[in-house]
Amino acid sequence: MRKQFNTKFLVSRRKFVGTTVAAAAAFSILPITSGCTTRVPPRATGEGVPNSNFGGVQIGTITYSFRSMEGGMDNILKYCVESGISSIELMSSGIEQWCGAPEQFRAPRRPEPAEAGEVQQEPEYTEEEYAEFEKQQADSEAALSEWRRNPPLEKFAELAQMYRNAGVDIHIVKWSPANWSDEDLDYAFRVTQAMGVSAITNEARDDAGQRMGPVAEKYGMYAVFHNHAQFADPEFSIDPILNASPNNMLNFDAGHYAGSTGLNPADFIRENHERIFSLHLKDKTGPNTDPPNTNQVWGQGETPLAEVLLLIKENQWPIYCDIELEYPIPAWSDAVKEVRTCVNYARGILI
Repeated sequence: MRKQFNTKFLVSRRKFVGTTVAAAAAFSILPITSGCTTRVPPRATGEGVPNSNFGGVQIGTITYSFRSMEGGMDNILKYCVESGISSIELMSSGIEQWCGAPEQFRAPRRPEPAEAGEVQQEPEYTEEEYAEFEKQQADSEAALSEWRRNPPLEKFAELAQMYRNAGVDIHIVKWSPANWSDEDLDYAFRVTQAMGVSAITNEARDDAGQRMGPVAEKYGMYAVFHNHAQFADPEFSIDPILNASPNNMLNFDAGHYAGSTGLNPADFIRENHERIFSLHLKDKTGPNTDPPNTNQVWGQGETPLAEVLLLIKENQWPIYCDIELEYPIPAWSDAVKEVRTCVNYARGILI
């Protein structure tokens, strides 16, 4: 039987926010679905403003859903509005640049060493050129690190307010900072708090939970961890991550869970809902189907999306439900149209 986390560590999200020593921070960090008062200015409402809260269930998306389209903070906001989305898990790419950070240079990769019997790939540049590129990258990374020591917090707040003014809440920033230096990890939480956002996400690893949990506690925020196929390993346990801090939560990917294990994600959510901050929703085939664990158009796979959404609705759990668009986009469509289709699919279930 797959291991689950120790229930003695369960902490009510509302109770946690009310008792943490950092709850008096300058910005309230409660999720918008919690029903509690916040100090973050409310988002816009009215005609032409997106609203993807259906039956009390907040349907959102993640930046990754729009990966096939031109990036940038202004474009991502435009795509959300056009697809009818009113909340987003915002990936960090582009945030710092919008706020005035120095541009980053990425050195071209050197050819990988050839395996026995393989022909060595010819290098694209000379050794001197590779060395110069790597120096440029190191210099740009140092400039960014220096910029992060005194970031313009007002610009981060301005970015989040720009989204709210258009009717889109940012509920998570995906910095994925577990491997950063202590100073940069602290920076990630500080600027995210300035945005009025309550959570930072990272891929689920034991060491990530141990590093990020204490910093989340310091800021009265959440460190939220995303799964791929880990639950398919009978030896995997989420305990070390969640037990590392009461501020550690899950960004539970229901599609990855169903596709890799063949188990019903609704059962996991029902048992563990108090430690789930958000869901990633996608439709996939199961592990015993041909082809196995494969992304499908919503409604054509085996992930019980309707059961999951109705479970959240019936219990009014404050869990964000985010569309992760991964199935192939038809040539006649685009990511905005497909996200809108997923929004309508969820709406049809919830209303």
